[in-house]
Amino acid sequence: MNKKSEKELKLTFFVPEISEELKLPLVNAFINAGFPSPADDYLENKLDLNKLLIRNASATFFARVRGKSMQDVGIHDGDILIIDKSLEPSPNSVLICFINGEFTVKKVKRLNGELYLMPENKDFEPIKVEKGSDFRLWGVVTYCIHKLG
Repeated sequence: MNKKSEKELKLTFFVPEISEELKLPLVNAFINAGFPSPADDYLENKLDLNKLLIRNASATFFARVRGKSMQDVGIHDGDILIIDKSLEPSPNSVLICFINGEFTVKKVKRLNGELYLMPENKDFEPIKVEKGSDFRLWGVVTYCIHKLG
């Protein structure tokens, strides 16, 4: 099977709306993945998703993913990523990178002194960052939201 071109992956960006709190009921108990438990007895206050998911509002963006190159780390076509541009990447961070006029989501790895954008899907090739490329680390992915089923 031929390795797929990275041109398939696209991101669409959005700015989060945080002018209002988004408080939803929070169950103050662990949800069992085995036997059921009555959750109504444990309802506690409200949980604000903006406070939980966004650290620095002025540096946070959402992006919708198009493509499958990061599916082995749980990022799928159609998912929404929460990206914080104020964070410093760690060695295993999932990053939004800008290269030669396009955005992509990848891990970044240095091999033998050269920089590569690493997919997390064996059907895709790493992208070598060539000298002279217009390359920037744009932000750190902090959360991935996707629909189950």
